[in-house]
Amino acid sequence: MTPLEYLIVLLVAAGVFFSFVAVVGIIRLPDLYARAHATSKSDTLGTVLSLAGVALVFGADVATVKTVFLLLFMFITNPTAAHAITRAAYDQEIEPWTEGED
Repeated sequence: MTPLEYLIVLLVAAGVFFSFVAVVGIIRLPDLYARAHATSKSDTLGTVLSLAGVALVFGADVATVKTVFLLLFMFITNPTAAHAITRAAYDQEIEPWTEGED
């Protein structure tokens, strides 16, 4: 394997790891606010790392530019959507989970 292929494997593996962390956060955390916090950060990072690996696979091509645009789109919209969802929950007066509640 070339060093570039090692980098691609490392980026995609890191992306899969952070996406898995997002899934665990959705399953394990108690309320909407905590779940949105976990998923907005780790899912964004996982997606960006995976798309960076995909961009390296394409090399110097139009597909690379499209992948970078998709990467930027995900980097901007994923946290923004999580913020909008939690803001809407706050406006609906959904109380955050506190210790002692089940």
